[in-house]
Amino acid sequence: MAHDERRLEVLRAIVQDFVSTNDPVGSKALAERHDLGVSPATIRNDMAVLEEQGYIAQPHTSAGRVPTDKGYRLFVDRLSAVKPLSAAERRAIERFLDGAVDLHDVLGRSVRLLAQLTRQVAVVQYPTLSRSAVRHLEVVQVASGRLLVVLITDTGRVEQRVVECPADVEPGAVPELRTLLNSAFAGVRLGEAGDKVPGLLETAPPHLRGLVAAVSATLLETLVEPSEDRLVVGGTANLTRGSAMDFPGTMRPLLEALEEQVVVLRLMSEVDASTVLVRIGEENDHEALTGASLVTVGYGSADRPLGGLGVVGPTRMDYPGNMAAVRAVARYVGHLLAES
Repeated sequence: MAHDERRLEVLRAIVQDFVSTNDPVGSKALAERHDLGVSPATIRNDMAVLEEQGYIAQPHTSAGRVPTDKGYRLFVDRLSAVKPLSAAERRAIERFLDGAVDLHDVLGRSVRLLAQLTRQVAVVQYPTLSRSAVRHLEVVQVASGRLLVVLITDTGRVEQRVVECPADVEPGAVPELRTLLNSAFAGVRLGEAGDKVPGLLETAPPHLRGLVAAVSATLLETLVEPSEDRLVVGGTANLTRGSAMDFPGTMRPLLEALEEQVVVLRLMSEVDASTVLVRIGEENDHEALTGASLVTVGYGSADRPLGGLGVVGPTRMDYPGNMAAVRAVARYVGHLLAES
């Protein structure tokens, strides 16, 4: 085995031991626990080189070594393969998510499931509305001069607005309005739908024009300024289960970042559905996340991710296991939403 390959094996062993025990790892323990095929003296030399290259470091109080952000990065980059989940774990995901009744339920369950599988904080982004298309516009008369307009997107989002109409609505006008709106907007991307509203006013039959005018402002507001993207967060209590070493400073900035959502949503905007992204410690340019790692992936079809999901936790995490869980849950959520 070449020196570099052997050193990578030593680094792998250090990462695995440190993640599972949370104790800095010494050469003697490595020699006892792992069949590295070399003497403890050689392991000591390899550790000295790894330390010199910045992949491991020595905490002040200990004789052992711990991986650095750079060490975790090399470990993640050189994973030969993300270990697949067991058949039992996959069945558990299916069973848990199949009971969901709507989009909110799918995302809420996904967060709970990810937090359980990984024992980290789980985050799921609502489908980005700018990437959604109109599936259906429903119009319901709720009083003589009041309509409820419901937008249903192809990603399962539902937005509803009440519209006050200037005069009593003629019977029969509501079904006509519904047909008119759906023929104009069904299948149209939300980003393009707003441009069609002015034309609809001009081409509507005269007896419907008043109604179209009444709902047009609401349509614009719903189609062009949809409710902001948001995150569902679960398992924050998992942060407190680690040790003081995981977040040497304070967890408060990380908790605040999760609560404010903007920082995490910005990171989520970079996901794609085919690659699990891992950002480790200092690679996160926001200071609240420099002590943490994010494992994220897009869900939806490969050519059109609808949003992102993932986990946030200390840099001392089970990367292969978390990457597998995040990928499996994302695939399943993508299937569910594609069928809905």
